[in-house]
Amino acid sequence: MQRQSIRKFLNNKTIAYLAAGTFLLLSVLLGTSIGTVYVPMVTIGRIIEAKLFGLSLERIDPMFTNIVLDIRLPRVILSGLVGASLAIAGAAFQGLLRNPLADPYTLGVSSGASVGAVITLFFQISIPFVGSFTLPFLSILFSLATVFLVLAFARKIERSMRVETIILTGIIFSSFLGALISLMIALTGDELRQIIAWLLGSVSMRGWEYVKIVIPFFTIGSFILIMNAKELNAMSFGEERAQHLGVNVQKRKLIILTAGSILTGAAVAVSGTIGFVGLVIPHLARLLWGPNHIHLLPISILIGSGFLILADLISRTIISPTELPIGVLTALIGAPVFSIILLQRKRTERSG
Repeated sequence: MQRQSIRKFLNNKTIAYLAAGTFLLLSVLLGTSIGTVYVPMVTIGRIIEAKLFGLSLERIDPMFTNIVLDIRLPRVILSGLVGASLAIAGAAFQGLLRNPLADPYTLGVSSGASVGAVITLFFQISIPFVGSFTLPFLSILFSLATVFLVLAFARKIERSMRVETIILTGIIFSSFLGALISLMIALTGDELRQIIAWLLGSVSMRGWEYVKIVIPFFTIGSFILIMNAKELNAMSFGEERAQHLGVNVQKRKLIILTAGSILTGAAVAVSGTIGFVGLVIPHLARLLWGPNHIHLLPISILIGSGFLILADLISRTIISPTELPIGVLTALIGAPVFSIILLQRKRTERSG
């Protein structure tokens, strides 16, 4: 009886959450501990405990306190939030469009957000009453506009808006917006280095203000997607099947695409272009748990967050003191991993 109880407790769901949660915790500790100056993990725990519960920091080396609270912890949290945002958005897009290649980049959402951010940086735009939220606000606005344009164009081509049509339209818009960004870069002067560095993707030199900027958008977008997990499960079997199950497909599709655009726009605004996270992480999450979006979405958040924290750690330490752009590193890691996943998927289909 005792063995049966243990087996029931250690079911797939429990193991998946424990594995993903442990991976994220280790990533946070490693990302905060390792750097030019090594900070012991016990010291990190004491600093965080003291900060949370208002305890004295007198017994802790002030240098360690400054490194953890002012430099590494905000960077780790920010990279975690960006990774989580891109991963859950990618998982939702793949489920919605029933296509393993769907992610914020193939749909043109990231390109739209990038155009909004580059315009903001190029013209030094600051909207009154929005202030520091101008960059994410315009990024999200442009990503939403891109989604609606993609859907409107796809509807013009084919009224039923098949998945293939939406993805092809997204790729067309992504290519066009990429050319637009290249044009703006060609026209820049002093802002050139700043824009190119931003486009390569980085969370370097970002403090707590950037964390505060992205948290509300991450919370809203993730909440909306998780609340639509059952509808995503229904739509992953096809739109007609979902309609028979009582899902308002057009309405849900709009809600999910909007939530994904909010997450992508905010992530791109604070970190620049970071590819392959929204493409690869959902596949890894499916291997760990399965296609059920009720658990796939939260697990994607945990794995995506931990993955980007580790990627950022590698990018700032592998050729220290120089930093690699995190977007370059995720592409170098993500492309081979995704190729392996696709090959394994193909072998499974052939053997089945």
